[in-house]
Amino acid sequence: MQSENKTCQNCQKSFTIESEDFNFYEKIKVPPPTFCPDCRLVRRLNWRNERNLFKRACDKTGKPVITMFHPEAEVRVYEHDVWWSDEWDPCEYGQNYDFSKPFFEQFQELLLRVPLTNLGNTNCPGSPYGNHNVDCENCYLTFASYMNQNIYYSQGAANSRDCFDSYTIQKCEQCYEDTLCKTLYQTHFSYNSDDSVDSYFLQNCINCQDCIGCVNLRHKRFCIFNKQLAEEEFKKQKKEFNFGSYEKLSDFKNKYRDFALKFPQKYSNIIKSVDVSGDNIMNAKNVKYSFDIYGDMENCKFVAHGLGAKDSYDCYGFGGGASLLYEGVDTGLKAFNQYFSVLTHSCLDTAYTYMCYNSKNLFGCIGLRKKEYCILNRQYAKAEYETMLPKIIEHMNKMPFTDKKGIVYRYGEFFPAELSPFSYNESIANEYFPKNAEEIKKDYFFREGIEREYKTTLDFSNMPEDITDVKDDIVNEIAPCRNKDLDLFYCTQAFRILKEELNFLRKQNIALPRLCPNCRHYERLERRNQMKLWRRSCMCDKANHNHSGRCQSEFETPYSPDRPEIIYCEKCYQQEVY
Repeated sequence: MQSENKTCQNCQKSFTIESEDFNFYEKIKVPPPTFCPDCRLVRRLNWRNERNLFKRACDKTGKPVITMFHPEAEVRVYEHDVWWSDEWDPCEYGQNYDFSKPFFEQFQELLLRVPLTNLGNTNCPGSPYGNHNVDCENCYLTFASYMNQNIYYSQGAANSRDCFDSYTIQKCEQCYEDTLCKTLYQTHFSYNSDDSVDSYFLQNCINCQDCIGCVNLRHKRFCIFNKQLAEEEFKKQKKEFNFGSYEKLSDFKNKYRDFALKFPQKYSNIIKSVDVSGDNIMNAKNVKYSFDIYGDMENCKFVAHGLGAKDSYDCYGFGGGASLLYEGVDTGLKAFNQYFSVLTHSCLDTAYTYMCYNSKNLFGCIGLRKKEYCILNRQYAKAEYETMLPKIIEHMNKMPFTDKKGIVYRYGEFFPAELSPFSYNESIANEYFPKNAEEIKKDYFFREGIEREYKTTLDFSNMPEDITDVKDDIVNEIAPCRNKDLDLFYCTQAFRILKEELNFLRKQNIALPRLCPNCRHYERLERRNQMKLWRRSCMCDKANHNHSGRCQSEFETPYSPDRPEIIYCEKCYQQEVY
């Protein structure tokens, strides 16, 4: 089948469905999408809250719990151990399918009745303040992370330990304020850099040691602003920088930001991959329009934040030995034929599920574990289930759900955003596609923040300027966030310095932060590229790069045309930095 242009139901912009896309939809027997790729991504992300934590009572025990569900969200919440116990049966909430109502109305009724676990964590001892984590020990305000120890204020950390304030790091130790980095030790304030030790402010560097403020370096030591120095001169200048001083650290950040813009960036961060497009992709084959892919990925499209998957479309936070996934969020783990799912793992032949595990042959189910042949949490015999399923799909097409904006949802559409238990500003949709309160209220649900009753015990004038002047009792103080008067809904207004954090900053000679953890996270987010691609041309015009005049290479890149960076194609970038 040939490619076809469509108009998005949501944004009314044109998008193209390619011939290979039609082949995939035919393979899994779903109709082609009516939303464009960006609107589909936003719709999925609106169903995932990672960082916003609240206190509310467990609806079974009455005990207070930390949860991702706002106290005003009209859902039932059980604490983790109770939810996973045999004290209750999700099938007790099962309901008959009603052919006089749209499917999504019935799903919403079930969603408001079936208890949900307070957090999406698995095996995280000593880590109650975190979400969507697996095998994380003694971690605090860390989210969407895997196999870590002693990680604080971070997102997307994997196989790391003793790190603070990081975004998407792997195999790092004793690191601070790093973004999109791998295999670092005592390396701080760095971006997209790997295999480096005892360094500060690296960008696009590999295998560097004792380097400060460098860009595009390979296998270097004792460099400052890309200039090679003798060891003694390097140590002298490093001491003069004194990153333990907040003023000197801030001045260096500004100087380094201007310095880094003078150097070319590769059009996209793609490593050891074949026939791919997107950003932050490694060890992948035939993966298109995708982002943050960490390996073992093949024949996927419109996916993000994944590892270990094949033949899948439109997923976020997915993989773990999975195939034939479609329209999912936090989904996979040895899964197969799993469509339209949220927080669903290790399931086979399922569609429209929320928080289901180790099950098969489910449709429209919530909270099921080790179940099969269920519709809306009601158990059916195998033959009856197989007879009901095509009738329900036909009913979804003949009696679709229409949301408040007039958008029509038939079989093949992901869950409507207005049914999500999270507001847009609570979900990660607003991290990657930020909107202000008025923009959210126009198209989505906006929830006002909970009134915070923090009483700060410090003001900025009393914050120690140098880490060497900080007293032990600062861990008892409540400091104001520098952004507290900017009316940012993600700002927590105030924060504490933890004892572990103070010890780390002293050891690494790094100044105390002036922003709350949430504001620090959003600063890191601003450094990464958008999950979107633009068609651009290489900006290289160097005569020694084997082209006459300006390079004519074209590519898809996450750097929008209005960005200040100098963008090179793969070949010109390699000639520049290798």
